[in-house]
Amino acid sequence: MKIILLLFILLTTADTRSPREVRFTRHFVAAESYESVGVIDVNKDGKPDLVSGDFWYENSADRANSFRRRKLIGNQKRYNQYYDDFSTIPLDVDGDGDLDVVTGGYWGGTLRWLENIGAAVNETWPVHDIASVGNTETTRAYDVDGDGKPEIVPNNPGKPLSYFVLEKPNTFRRVNVAPTQGHGLGFGDVNGDGRGDFVMAKGWLENMGNERWALRDEFDFGTASVPIIVTDLTGDKLPDLIVGQAHGYGLHWYEQKLDRATQTRTWTKHVIDEKSAQYHTLEWADIDGDKRPDLITGKRFRAHNDSDPGSYDAVGLYYFTWNGHEFTRHTIAYGPPGVGKGTGIFFALHDLRNTGRLDIIVAGKDGLVVFFNEG
Repeated sequence: MKIILLLFILLTTADTRSPREVRFTRHFVAAESYESVGVIDVNKDGKPDLVSGDFWYENSADRANSFRRRKLIGNQKRYNQYYDDFSTIPLDVDGDGDLDVVTGGYWGGTLRWLENIGAAVNETWPVHDIASVGNTETTRAYDVDGDGKPEIVPNNPGKPLSYFVLEKPNTFRRVNVAPTQGHGLGFGDVNGDGRGDFVMAKGWLENMGNERWALRDEFDFGTASVPIIVTDLTGDKLPDLIVGQAHGYGLHWYEQKLDRATQTRTWTKHVIDEKSAQYHTLEWADIDGDKRPDLITGKRFRAHNDSDPGSYDAVGLYYFTWNGHEFTRHTIAYGPPGVGKGTGIFFALHDLRNTGRLDIIVAGKDGLVVFFNEG
């Protein structure tokens, strides 16, 4: 049995990539089970550090041991097998020049921010409530009003859709968008009118200006990913949608078509992958250096504590390249837990070593890992 397991690990970790594929070096950071990670230069040394759950992890010139030194910043409440900490959004909330952290959780139902008091202070970061919003699947930052500054948008299934504008230090203003939302959230200019729209699991909300929104009930994506990505894949100036199934099998893109005469909009479903489950979180960025964005995603490990379809399948982290017609999957890590890697619910892309390449930082119930992008 040990020999069979060893052969499986060797086969699934062997470098079988083609010369044009990106090579990654896997770097273990911590055996924690927080599901979110962000990037902040906490100690102001010019090198980006990691913030995940109750700790910040220090970057260092010693790559072999980088991010291993850590300091406590909080005590996130635990509910059963989850920490109530489902995002790590860097944002200077108090206006002191330091990036703080915006987060929220499913059980506490409160959107909150952690005040960055610096690396030298050996104390936990103060926690401040923003608003009671209900069960928070996760939270994202989007420039909703187009002023160049991000707004905070929680995904609260079954609750109203709202976003929060940081109008002055320590002060958020709540803007209500829709009376209810489902599992899934995206933001982008769906109809090409120059204003950003919200995408939900059931339909999209057209930005009518002056904080007014109109529902376009054109699809139902089920338990969709957060985010749903809005991008023009086909080059026809009609933005398309990339959607993962967060608690089932499937990753798809939906092609937008518009009858100009009747202004009727339709969405055609295309398969990216239907053999993997729990595509809960996605990122759209240039990972291979060809100046074109790629899709980075994978399976969230133990999303519902083994009760989702595919829970006991191998876990994988992937990037998908787009050739103008279809997606091609490239494997970063795949296999049983510990060999493959799950995505958690909120991961980060950042150039951690000043190489000009984006590295991938992934938390989750299977630990915190950095995948250094070697080009």
